[in-house]
Amino acid sequence: MKVGVLHGAPGATLLPLPRVRAAVKCSSSSSGHLSFIKDVAATEPPKYLHYLLKVLQTRGETIVSPGSRQGLIPLVIPLVQNLSGDVTGLLRWPTAPPGMEMPVVEVRKHGVWLLAKNVDQYIHRILVEEDANSQRSSDELYHASSEAGKELYNKGDFAKSPMKNIEAYLLKKVGMFPDVLERKVTRHFDEGDKVSAMVTGEFYTKKDLFPGFGRPFAFYAEILLRVGRASEAKDAARVALKSPWWTLGCGYEEVAQIAQWEDEQIEYIKEKVSEEGKQEDIKKGKAPAQVSLDEAAFLLDLASVEGTWSDYLERIAECYKEAGLDEIARFILYRD
Repeated sequence: MKVGVLHGAPGATLLPLPRVRAAVKCSSSSSGHLSFIKDVAATEPPKYLHYLLKVLQTRGETIVSPGSRQGLIPLVIPLVQNLSGDVTGLLRWPTAPPGMEMPVVEVRKHGVWLLAKNVDQYIHRILVEEDANSQRSSDELYHASSEAGKELYNKGDFAKSPMKNIEAYLLKKVGMFPDVLERKVTRHFDEGDKVSAMVTGEFYTKKDLFPGFGRPFAFYAEILLRVGRASEAKDAARVALKSPWWTLGCGYEEVAQIAQWEDEQIEYIKEKVSEEGKQEDIKKGKAPAQVSLDEAAFLLDLASVEGTWSDYLERIAECYKEAGLDEIARFILYRD
């Protein structure tokens, strides 16, 4: 029996997504990113993007062309590449609600890993972590952050804080970060405190923390499996798979295994994007534009399974065009 899962809005172990080694073109300034975001991605650039790029460049990362997107998930605007070849960028949600800021993400083979919910938060975090590392702390990054740094963080605030744990400080003073919450869970387990680990894991899944991302439920499923609650782990994994698969933070198969699904979901999606499946949705009263948006989302899911984004680009762009989102269609296809 095939069980259909539709996406919501934006001991097995869930391994982190493999990094992507993309061929990227280098750039030396942020002006190209600002114009790209306005003219190609058709949205407003983050206020402090220029300073984020300066900060990342100061710590040794290379600014790359925003149109250098070959082999990457087509919803990402590349910003920088580090010495290991990892690409950091901005996520351009296709149907983001008004006022929603673009998250900062690390690009991986099967999708993205959320680094921060917005540019300001990421700058703030970098400055706090640099300040907390007294062995190598300097003023370089703080100077690079310029007026953004002055607004977001006063150098020395972490040392003055009664919180000496950097993770606690980040979560209380800066914002919620998936990797910080996951490290907190791991620390609880290491200390033998399963209850606190589960409480933190459940908190991680609150719907207003990371809207649109499946990673919190995927990780919570792993926690439940670790404490021997396989049935609840299965349910959590199935909830995770209602989100875009490229937001799981790991390969689809790993979550599907905990969900106790084999190829049901992949077959279900293939049926939904077939002509027969689309016509069936329209007969049931679904608007053609919504059917096209659903198809684009399903195709992104299928592409994420193997990381074969280029195989689906043309059709994904056509779907957005059919839904009346011509600017998103052009953005999806744009390459240097």
